[in-house]
Amino acid sequence: MDDTITALGGDVYEIDTRMAGYSGITAGYLIMSDRPCLVETGTATSSQTVRDAIASLGVGPGDLATVVVTHIHLDHAGGVGDIAGYFPNAQVVVHEKGARHLVDPGRLMASARMVWGDRLDTLFGEMSPTEAERIVALGDTGSVDLGNGRKLTSHYSPGHAKHHVGLVDSATGDLYVGDAAGVFIPETGDVRPATPPPDFDLQTALDSISLFRALQPQRLLFSHYGPVDEVQDVLERSAEELNVWVDLTRQAHGEGMDLDHAVAMVRDRTRERYAALKADDLAERFELLSPAESNVAGIMHWLGKVSP
Repeated sequence: MDDTITALGGDVYEIDTRMAGYSGITAGYLIMSDRPCLVETGTATSSQTVRDAIASLGVGPGDLATVVVTHIHLDHAGGVGDIAGYFPNAQVVVHEKGARHLVDPGRLMASARMVWGDRLDTLFGEMSPTEAERIVALGDTGSVDLGNGRKLTSHYSPGHAKHHVGLVDSATGDLYVGDAAGVFIPETGDVRPATPPPDFDLQTALDSISLFRALQPQRLLFSHYGPVDEVQDVLERSAEELNVWVDLTRQAHGEGMDLDHAVAMVRDRTRERYAALKADDLAERFELLSPAESNVAGIMHWLGKVSP
């Protein structure tokens, strides 16, 4: 089997998309049901890696039925247009608030370039447009037919981004959490928030985590990164980390700190919470996945709205 693929049981295969050449950054998941389904495409620059992994599992160009993304950020959905091109029969499923950006990615790419600058090309590449007639837009709940009575149900979870959904597989009880429960580092068991601007809202984010707990999934499948069996413990930790980051950023905001000083303070005060930061290779990956600057900027943006 291709070395980017890990069998997870229940006809689910994790695909390491090799984002920006790294291992263990972003996972896509292929559900090998009667109607094969890819959850998360990864970036545009990862699309050939993902295509080759799908092909090595025996799913040909005409066989993939559905591509579903939890949200439209480029590390999750940047490859949608390319994957849609490789698999011309696949429907593309996304929350209704993200659908138009897949059809015309111009605004999404422009705002990403403002954040990432020249690093955009190496980290993400350029999202290709997807034909509107191939897109299925989900409301706050919806379902994706996986064939033979199996389905993915979507659950609107907008704390991280207003176009975010979690997805539950009826056959396995797996919950695809996207970024709504943060970033998980399997080597150390660390969980860190993902709170980028402009959509972060603390109560909405905590409500999304509460919803995930109430769904009582058997397993969490993190886009960053991998399967987690300790469902309730990890979701509890996810909520705890959100509160820690918000409390510290609120303190910095209250003291009138600018973003750079706030980031330095929060980074310093949270360092001991994460074993991953003690290993150089993991620390680099952690910072790429859940950059302290992006997290603090997202919380500051929210604080500017709720307590200017």
